[in-house]
Amino acid sequence: MDFSLTEEQRALQETARKYARERLPEFARHCEENDEAPPHELMHEFAEMGFLGINVAEKYGGLGLGNVEALLVIEELAKISGAVAFPVFESCVGPVRAIEHFASESLRQRVIPAVCRGEKMVAVSMSEPNAGSALTDLTTRGEVRGGEVVLNGTKRWCSGGGHADGYVVYCRLSDDPGPKGIGAVYVEKDTPGMTFGAREQLMGFRGVPSSDIYFDNCAVPADNIVVPAGGFKKLMEAFDLERCGNATMALAQASGALDDVIAYVQERKQFGKPIVEFQAVQIRLAEMRMRVDAARLLIHRAAANAEKGLPSILESSMAKCFANEISREVCGHAVQLMGGYGYSREYPMERRLRDAWGWGIAGGAIDIQKVNIAAAMVGKRFDQRR
Repeated sequence: MDFSLTEEQRALQETARKYARERLPEFARHCEENDEAPPHELMHEFAEMGFLGINVAEKYGGLGLGNVEALLVIEELAKISGAVAFPVFESCVGPVRAIEHFASESLRQRVIPAVCRGEKMVAVSMSEPNAGSALTDLTTRGEVRGGEVVLNGTKRWCSGGGHADGYVVYCRLSDDPGPKGIGAVYVEKDTPGMTFGAREQLMGFRGVPSSDIYFDNCAVPADNIVVPAGGFKKLMEAFDLERCGNATMALAQASGALDDVIAYVQERKQFGKPIVEFQAVQIRLAEMRMRVDAARLLIHRAAANAEKGLPSILESSMAKCFANEISREVCGHAVQLMGGYGYSREYPMERRLRDAWGWGIAGGAIDIQKVNIAAAMVGKRFDQRR
């Protein structure tokens, strides 16, 4: 058991870190101040560096590396800003991977190479007004009519809604109850019958557009079925990798906050000496570092154990739950250590805290992860409806 990164992984991490620190802060400020997604200019840069397909197979335009390598890059970019890292998150651990694992070869060829070239961004659309944590209660229907699937329904809380070029839409593809009737369909943004609600105004995640999606007799080719009815288990297996990505986006807020506050406490002086000389500050720094490292180890364990497939629900849920919780805690401590500077919008720390809180809601709330963990521990699924 080796906990060290390989030489190649360290080189990739350092490349991403150097690029992020030198190139991304201005983009991050623009995304935050204007609540705008990163410009296409940045997408093309990501594509040139291979960041939009780190763990995607080479035959689809990716680098063909592993999940750990993808998460290393995501963390370095998201330390600067979750908004600028979001396209890499979506392409490496999001719905693109579900397409790669489960869709037809023709759909893979239509979508994935364009994503890796920076020409297309794909988002996932799962939640509905009455189906969030209770995802198997979703009611959006996809009726197969000959060579088409006709979609009707409403989706909620779609990150990338109205901005992404394509959507992997979870929907009911048969009359079978619960998960047996659920599958997923790929829908392009400009498909007739698909419209978007108003842009959500969120506490954090500025620069990550989010909106409702409405389907009114929206027809797509049957070849756009990513997973047919009865494939809900497959979809959630793919989502276990997205949990690792979510955990990494949360971790990045904590690890970035820790980097910033270590520099701050060595420069900031009170009572005639740098505040790092005070034992209370030293203890707090040590606590923050322990939590950051523990979260990273849980995430990398889940990713490394799944290199030949997809992460387990137990390991991915543990990684997401722990990273979500410690991110809020570490960012809160960092704000406190920096005092007024931490609370000021002139500096990125308060934004880290707002974004950290969001990752514990997005992609499955913290308490839902704990239910997943308990279910895996005892080997049964708990029916919350009875």
